[in-house]
Amino acid sequence: MNPDIEQSKHKGDFTLQIPSLNRFSPSKIALICCLLVPLVGCAPKKEKAKEKPPAPVTVTQVKQASVPVELRAIGNVEAYATVAIRSLVEGTVNQVHFQEGQDVAKGALLFTIDPRPFAASLSQAEANLARDLAMAANAREQAARYRSLVDEGIVTQEQYNQLKANADALAATVAADRAALDRAKLQLSYCYIHAPMAGRTGNLAVHAGNLVKANDDPALVSINQITPVNVSFSLPERELSAVKAKMAGGLPVEAVIPNSTLAAEKGTVSFLDNAVDPATGTIKLKGTFQNRERRLWPGQFVNVTLTMDVRQNAAVVPTKAIQTGQQGEYVYLVKPDATVELRQVTSGVARDGITVVEKGLAPGDTVVTDGHLRVVPGGKVAIKQEPA
Repeated sequence: MNPDIEQSKHKGDFTLQIPSLNRFSPSKIALICCLLVPLVGCAPKKEKAKEKPPAPVTVTQVKQASVPVELRAIGNVEAYATVAIRSLVEGTVNQVHFQEGQDVAKGALLFTIDPRPFAASLSQAEANLARDLAMAANAREQAARYRSLVDEGIVTQEQYNQLKANADALAATVAADRAALDRAKLQLSYCYIHAPMAGRTGNLAVHAGNLVKANDDPALVSINQITPVNVSFSLPERELSAVKAKMAGGLPVEAVIPNSTLAAEKGTVSFLDNAVDPATGTIKLKGTFQNRERRLWPGQFVNVTLTMDVRQNAAVVPTKAIQTGQQGEYVYLVKPDATVELRQVTSGVARDGITVVEKGLAPGDTVVTDGHLRVVPGGKVAIKQEPA
């Protein structure tokens, strides 16, 4: 090994040891210089920093629009009226005159209960009345004859008083017979059960041949009135004053079936509860909907929207343009030179993917709606066409 080259004791690599130049001749010095020149030329060169390409983004302009101020809640559909049909007499069901789930008109015949026992009672009441009418008429005539005989002194006053009392008693019996006759007619009428209102029948609990009792459970059938229909919902107590002020002029309300493409049903708030629920801090309301197409069904849950006011000429942007950071809400504002600025904003009401900007933007400003992750404040952007 050349004595001028020594192996490193620590790392195992080789280190070039250059002794004093006085020991070498000029020719050796020149040779050494030639060997060192290539080593100096091998030093790495610094590359120039590449500029970041513009971030591809989609943009939109801030617009002016009239935006409704709304309150939203979850509501439950209720029948406008519900009637549980029960029998008022005991007997066997002879016939059911409808199909369960069928729409029935007011006064439609629903059930017939065996009327024969009640028809017999009616006949007996009529016979009793006829008998007592005859007896009462005879008693009145006798009392009238004895009255004249008392004046002539032929009979005593006591005899006349007895006949007069008997005539009065028979008159009272006739009155009782008339009441019994009316009751028998009423009992017979209960054998024919009619619909007290128009509506849709539910599950049928009894069929022809079943024995029913008066006011027995379960009900024979239930009828729900679903045109119109009510929707009940609750709002926070803080909204009570605004709701009360708007109800005087008719407060419009909408109901939308979740995950449905059907149009919203429109109605009016018709009921405001007389007390706030202290357990939940909410107030109960009801909206009435005509429900002509029967989209709303009792027991169904719907999204309820109350339109409290309409803000005119409000600055609006797509909701997806507004981002949230540590300092609050912001948007990326695109300047004329295609650079972006992070602009703090204050958002307001939102509806159908559009949000009102209360502060921070003006109509005509351009904001980023997609591609936020690649945007750097102060950096350039490349605007691409937003898909339809």
